[in-house]
Amino acid sequence: MILDDKDLRSIQQVRNLIDKADKAQKQFKEFSQEEVDIIIKAMAESGEKHAEKLAEMAVEETGFGKYEDKIVKNLFASKAVYQHIKDMKTVGIIREDKKEKMIEIASPVGIIAALIPSTNPTSTTIFKSLCALKAGNAIIFSPHPSVVTCINKAVEVMNEAAVSVGAPEGLISSMALPTMEGSLELMSHKKISLILATGGSEMIKAAYSSGTPALGVGPGNVPAFIEKSADIHMAVKRIIDSKTFDNGTICASEQAVITENCIQKKVKEEFIRQGGYFATGEEIEKLAVIIQNPWGGLNPKIVGQTAKKIAEMAGINLPESIKVILCEEKGVGKAYPFSMEKLSPILAFYTRDNWQEACELCIDLLNYGGLGHSLVIHSENEKVIQEFAFKKPVFRILVNTPSSQGAIGATTSLTPSLTLGSGGIGGSATSDNVSPIHLMNVKRLVYGLKEAEELKPKNNIDVNRITELVLEELKKLNF
Repeated sequence: MILDDKDLRSIQQVRNLIDKADKAQKQFKEFSQEEVDIIIKAMAESGEKHAEKLAEMAVEETGFGKYEDKIVKNLFASKAVYQHIKDMKTVGIIREDKKEKMIEIASPVGIIAALIPSTNPTSTTIFKSLCALKAGNAIIFSPHPSVVTCINKAVEVMNEAAVSVGAPEGLISSMALPTMEGSLELMSHKKISLILATGGSEMIKAAYSSGTPALGVGPGNVPAFIEKSADIHMAVKRIIDSKTFDNGTICASEQAVITENCIQKKVKEEFIRQGGYFATGEEIEKLAVIIQNPWGGLNPKIVGQTAKKIAEMAGINLPESIKVILCEEKGVGKAYPFSMEKLSPILAFYTRDNWQEACELCIDLLNYGGLGHSLVIHSENEKVIQEFAFKKPVFRILVNTPSSQGAIGATTSLTPSLTLGSGGIGGSATSDNVSPIHLMNVKRLVYGLKEAEELKPKNNIDVNRITELVLEELKKLNF
């Protein structure tokens, strides 16, 4: 393969950033907890201050999502995440157990390579910067090529705030010229200690195949089940609140609604009452064509667009009041486009005879691109909720809450995070909502509790003598 000048410049830029980050992190790892926390506080305040400007830049550059909701995401990354991590012990002794004679000592991983998607560019950058530095690390960003400007602006905001209160220059940086070759150089460089990757399946695969330890979080295909005991009005409201949040760009947003036949009519009426539109006839075929590309993948042109704009792309005229488009789908898989992750205000709609059948359908949907991620159930029946939850191959089971906001910890008690692990079954190294805890190692200083001879059995058994006695008895029995 022959590299052109752009590729070579990108690779060289990465090497320069790594050299600077290495020097900066070696200084930074000597900082006290108090000094680190001063830097984190300044960064969080700067993220909050620039939330509106960064949201505006993200919408302008990507062409999708909602300006108002991107502000909310930037504030969540700045304020909610900061409130959760500000008192964490991440420097020096973080825990001491005098009874067990053990001391746990935090140790930074080093330099983190952070891959950022186009769907949540500025908020994810703020979030990862705070978590990386809180754990004592340097971080270098590899932006999605379509959102270089707004991501680099977010990096600039974080870096300037950190440096202004004493952080070494080079601790937070980003590729100004991202290319595939440059990103591969970043991920595979020997001085990179960890890759923190958020994005599509191909990006995650590249991170895990780089040879560098990685925390990767991929797509979700979140089912939402409305069980017959649910408050139907609130269930539909929460689903629409979630699905329209930033036009469905959060990977934890609902992709399909499943309900029971006995309440199907009420659920459909409530969706229509609250701004849902059920496609019919030729409309279904027209929408199916624009949802998938010819190879069966998601058409990026619909990502983060409004329901009305997506309908216009399909040649369908809908009023401005329509918030989400629903399609009654029959199956799951490539032959059923509405069953895939759509990252837009489009929902598949299914009905089943009972919750057991709905449970099996949810598993099918998760197997089609959402293993390990999230699932929502709207119900007042605790027995059904628990039975339903135990069977699901996901690590976030959300009850009576909007999935987008609930999975990231905005409307639930989950750790506030914009990087959601999907565990081994989902191709991730963690099933947690990622936080600074995942970006540091822990040394354990332990004192002996017993001597080696104490490990031996108190009553020593003479195996040879026992064998002799057994043989003697056998002889007596003529064996």
